[in-house]
Amino acid sequence: MTADRENTAEPPVLDVRDLSVRFRMRGGRDIAAVTDARFSVAPGECLALVGESGCGKSVLASALLGLLPANAATTGSALLGGDTDLLTADERTLARTVRGRRIGLVPQSPAAHLTPVRTVRAQLEESLRELTGARGRSLPKAALAAAARASFPEDHLDRYPHELSGGLAQRAATALALIGDAPLLLADEPTTGLDRDLVERTVDELRRHTEEGRALLIITHDLAAAERIADRVAVMYAGRIVEIAEAARFFGEPGPRHPYAKGLLNALPEREFTSIPGMPPELGALPEGCAFADRCAYADARCTGERPAFTAGLACHHAPTGRASSPSKEAADA
Repeated sequence: MTADRENTAEPPVLDVRDLSVRFRMRGGRDIAAVTDARFSVAPGECLALVGESGCGKSVLASALLGLLPANAATTGSALLGGDTDLLTADERTLARTVRGRRIGLVPQSPAAHLTPVRTVRAQLEESLRELTGARGRSLPKAALAAAARASFPEDHLDRYPHELSGGLAQRAATALALIGDAPLLLADEPTTGLDRDLVERTVDELRRHTEEGRALLIITHDLAAAERIADRVAVMYAGRIVEIAEAARFFGEPGPRHPYAKGLLNALPEREFTSIPGMPPELGALPEGCAFADRCAYADARCTGERPAFTAGLACHHAPTGRASSPSKEAADA
C-alpha cells in the first residue's frame, strides 16, 4: 500500500495482512500456494492482481471467501470492513452474511457456479429476491436490467447453463455477481472466453461497481483489461506479491520496478513481444532466495541466498530506488 493510501482517514474495504496458504499433501509434503500477501483495497478503488497462471491468485481469492479444500491451512488476517476477519469467520457467517451480500464473486469457472437445473432468468430472479427484495411485477424487469449490466442477451435468459457457451456463462456469472452491489466485488478472471469488445464492456461495467465507495479486486492475467480498469496493480509471482504500484505509473512512466513485472509488460505484443525465459519454480519446492532469481538478468549471490523483504511496495534486492538497474551495472557492482 502506498504512503498516500496509508495516510487516508477512510478505512479500507479489505485489509489483508501476511496471508499465507499451505496445502498439506500426501506424504507430508507442503505446497506454499500463497506466502505473506499484504495489500488493501480502498473504498472506490479497483486493485488488479496480476501474474502468470499458477502463481496463487485464485487460491488467494478462495481463501478470502472460505472456499479452500480441507487440506488447506491459512495464517494471517483479512479484515472486511474493519470488523470481520475472513480467515477466522465460521462457515455460517460466510454463507449468510458475507458471500453475495458483502462480497460479490465473479468466479473463474462460471459453469461450476451456476445451478445446472435452473435457467439463467430463474437464477437472476432468485438473487434479486434475496439481495434486493424485488418482488411481483418489478422482478422480471429487474432481471432484464441485471442481465443487461453484463451484456447477457435477453433471448438467452431461458436457457440452462449447459446450453451456454463459455463466454455466455461468464456473462451470466458476472450478472449474478453484480446484483446487490456488494461493498466488495471479487472478480476472478472475469474476461475469460470474451472477445475484445466484450472484454472492454465487461471491465467498464465492473469499474462502475466502484461508484459510491464500493471496492473491486480483479484477478487477471489480461494486462490490457487491468490497464483499462485498475487504480493500482499488485503483481504476484510464485505465491508471493512482489510489487504494488499505482496503475498510471505501472503501465506508463516510470514503469514497473520489479524485473518480473517488467517482463510481463514486455511480453505484450504491443510492447517488445519478448517472453520471460525459463519457468516458474514449483510451489512445493521454492528456493531459499528470490523465487524469480533463475529467470532474472539482475540476479546475483544475494538473490539466490536471501529472500527479499516486501518493503515500500516492492520485493527485490536490485530496485531500492524505484527502478531496477541495467544488468550490466548489476554485474559490475557484484
